[in-house]
Amino acid sequence: MTLSELAKITEIEKVCIHSLESNLYQLSIISEGEEHYITDQKGVFVTSHNKLDLQKIFTNKQVDKMVLCHQSAYDEMVGQPVGGTNILEVPLGDPFKQ
Repeated sequence: MTLSELAKITEIEKVCIHSLESNLYQLSIISEGEEHYITDQKGVFVTSHNKLDLQKIFTNKQVDKMVLCHQSAYDEMVGQPVGGTNILEVPLGDPFKQ
């Protein structure tokens, strides 16, 4: 989903800010039960080194839930099968609401 398509949506079930590596975040949303990764007009995934920049995109939208998602490499480090769903979701508040 592109940023311009996202701009047309007013209600979002869940915003996921994916922690990829040290201070690099990627954005996806869940709308109508489907997950959509957000891209720019050229098809490049929207990323930022500041999660607040990504949260700011949703200032004027109804968001039911916003989370920071982190996939742990722990299973791989201890010899468990790779590709499991070892995702930690941390709820985020809205830093722009007063």
